[in-house]
Amino acid sequence: MDKFITHQGIVAPLDRANVDTDAIIPKQFLKSIKRSGFGPNLFDSWRYLDVGEPDSDNSGRPLNPDFILNQERYKGASILLARKNFGCGSSREHAPWALCDYGFKVVIAPSYGEIFFNNSFKTGFLPIVLPESQIDRLFHEVFAFPGFRLTVDLQAQTVSTGDGTAMPFEVDAFRKYCLLNGLDDIGLTLRNAEKIRAFEDKRRLAQPWLFGAIV
Repeated sequence: MDKFITHQGIVAPLDRANVDTDAIIPKQFLKSIKRSGFGPNLFDSWRYLDVGEPDSDNSGRPLNPDFILNQERYKGASILLARKNFGCGSSREHAPWALCDYGFKVVIAPSYGEIFFNNSFKTGFLPIVLPESQIDRLFHEVFAFPGFRLTVDLQAQTVSTGDGTAMPFEVDAFRKYCLLNGLDDIGLTLRNAEKIRAFEDKRRLAQPWLFGAIV
């Protein structure tokens, strides 16, 4: 998992509340358990005018010109601005995977579905909670100024606009540590790799019959 320290990027506004995980990545694309390859089908039913199928070529599919990610001013966006209860619905980990694979690094919303919120940190994707009044202001500025950017500083726990206005956000200390150091659950375990190997070596000597039974 890549370290997350600071990020500056173009903001894409998704002006809808209660965006569920089936809208983020529809159920027909959940056959794979790899973390990559889901970006082309992010928001599939909103992004395209036809019905997407797994393993299909998306390059020739008709795009919905009214959807934000298909609009030229939001090309290359890496920060998603959303409304309350983003990521509600089922517990699929594929939702933050799809957002990351598309190129998003951060989502900013007033509130989230609890499971989506937890899964995001494990993917290296930062979900930020800001008050609705600040979210409303950011929506206004995104719509008013093409190419609107924000800077996210995880160490300082701030979201900053181009004029220098900094909005603080809260993040759990352990999750912050993991993001700053690029540690997912596997990475956390591997920090103790030497101790694990020493334990296995000791157990192999003490109970060799266990290892001899493994084919």
